[in-house]
Amino acid sequence: MLTTNKKLLQWVDDMAAMTQPDKVVWIDGSEQQLDALRAEACQTGEITKLNDEELPGCYYHRTNPNDVARVEHRTFICCSDKQDAGPTNNWMAPQEAYAMATDIFTGAMKGRTMYVIPYSMGAVASPFAKAGIELTDSIYVVLNMNIMTRIGASVLDKLGDSDDWVRGLHGKCEMDEEKRYILHFPEDNTIWSCNSGYGGNVLLGKKCFALRIASYQGLRENWMAEHMLLMGIENPKGEIHYVAAAFPSMCGKTNLAMMIPPESYRRKGYKVWCVGDDIAWIRPGADGRLWAVNPEAGFFGVAPGTGKKSNPNALETVQKDTIFTNVALKDDGTVWWEGLNDSPPEHALDWKGRPWTPACTEKGAHPNARFTAPARNCPCISPRWEDPQGVPLSAIIFGGRRAKTAPLVYQARDWQHGVFVGSIMASETTAAASGAVGVVRRDPMAMLPFCGYHLGDYLNHWLQMGKLVSNPPEIFHVNWFRLNDDGKFIWPGYGENFRVLEWIIRRCRGEVGAETTPIGYTAKPEDIDLEGLDYHIAPGKPFGPADLKEILSVEKAYWRDDAAGIREFFGKLGDRLPAEIADELDKLDENVK
Repeated sequence: MLTTNKKLLQWVDDMAAMTQPDKVVWIDGSEQQLDALRAEACQTGEITKLNDEELPGCYYHRTNPNDVARVEHRTFICCSDKQDAGPTNNWMAPQEAYAMATDIFTGAMKGRTMYVIPYSMGAVASPFAKAGIELTDSIYVVLNMNIMTRIGASVLDKLGDSDDWVRGLHGKCEMDEEKRYILHFPEDNTIWSCNSGYGGNVLLGKKCFALRIASYQGLRENWMAEHMLLMGIENPKGEIHYVAAAFPSMCGKTNLAMMIPPESYRRKGYKVWCVGDDIAWIRPGADGRLWAVNPEAGFFGVAPGTGKKSNPNALETVQKDTIFTNVALKDDGTVWWEGLNDSPPEHALDWKGRPWTPACTEKGAHPNARFTAPARNCPCISPRWEDPQGVPLSAIIFGGRRAKTAPLVYQARDWQHGVFVGSIMASETTAAASGAVGVVRRDPMAMLPFCGYHLGDYLNHWLQMGKLVSNPPEIFHVNWFRLNDDGKFIWPGYGENFRVLEWIIRRCRGEVGAETTPIGYTAKPEDIDLEGLDYHIAPGKPFGPADLKEILSVEKAYWRDDAAGIREFFGKLGDRLPAEIADELDKLDENVK
């Protein structure tokens, strides 16, 4: 037995008595045990070994076709008072949720093995770290948790007899989408997930623990669990400034976290270091700054659209020890997806296992196909990515996809205004999203689907966190997606976004001025370096200072419309909307009259 923790042992016994597996296996984290599980999963067809010369240590998996993404409408916060879940979460009473799920889970692991995965979010030795135990009947989950977290006996050694660990139960059950539930019990440090095999629903250390449960833990313990990338920006003097950044989906978050600066900057000695691409845990430091860690050990990234142009570092990261899910499987035992390159295979099996050629009307890879890759593989991984103390934050960046409203970059006036800027984050739907195009979707701090308690209380927590430190990060907003009147992107994006990041760092260092506008401070066009930029908005129309001036402009009419939409959204939060945030909205209204 790997532990003598009585409460842990009793809980495992109780869950096994309910689910009735044929046997219980404790995961010790050894390569010997993991290799045996890989071989077993290959034998049963749960995973497929890929071409070991081309993709060493890599495996392929298909989920059930009815189980390919997070199921927000079946994701619940189960706290005793419905008001504490808030209007933006689905709520279920804990007693009702436990009873319903117990009925689903009873006997659900008959004929199967229950795996007990001890895991740490954060480097095991870090004071930021939190322990979890996930019980699952899926080897796929075990192998993914091995990439995404730190697993095994060392976690139990650190835990000792403590009761401070998150209880996670996952079962594939019957894969019945009508009985698929992701249930969070923040007051009990517990997550139950049933009838799913898709990573976002079943890798319980990911969004379930690291955001929904951890955000509630942070509320009680004076820290923050945020849906943010972490990156370091190194200047030619070797000085590194760290930033955290939050973006809604489809806004290039992973691409930004692993970006390569333009050649003109690289020649001067600028570098980008990836600390994390998805989640940041942030705590006040003794030095008056906020410090952040990436609690994960891997990347669970969207494969389609990841290619040499969009994210060459991600492409290099997935060349070994990676699990690919729902991509196309080529005849030579390698993988392909739309956006990987311009050379689709002449023949492959699609994500459902059907023969596929470029002439097929359906895509070879599912649009939400994934790769699970170790962070250590990333060519630009920061030397401090596992630093137990984390990294100090110079800036926090929010962003969205707005066609006209938001400028390329602007800075908040102070912490309170910065929290407001984060609270009004939004993106407009594109043709890639279901439903109408151009609809504004509000997503405060990119946490709307992931906050484990009332959103109004969450905004208040942000306000209070700024008061706990004497030197909080500066807060900015960026928008890479401004369109011209022809519907073309004005800004080139991708690695060229570094030009904006460099301005942000110079602002944090007090080295450059800014224009005062109704919404905050925007960059002066002459302060964003365009050296070496080779981008044409249209044939014969290279990007120039006039275009930069256009995308830094603030049009009051657009902001008047936006302020009305913000007020409507805030109305959902009722009397739990912090007065400071309401005041900031009133200021915006006044400024854009």
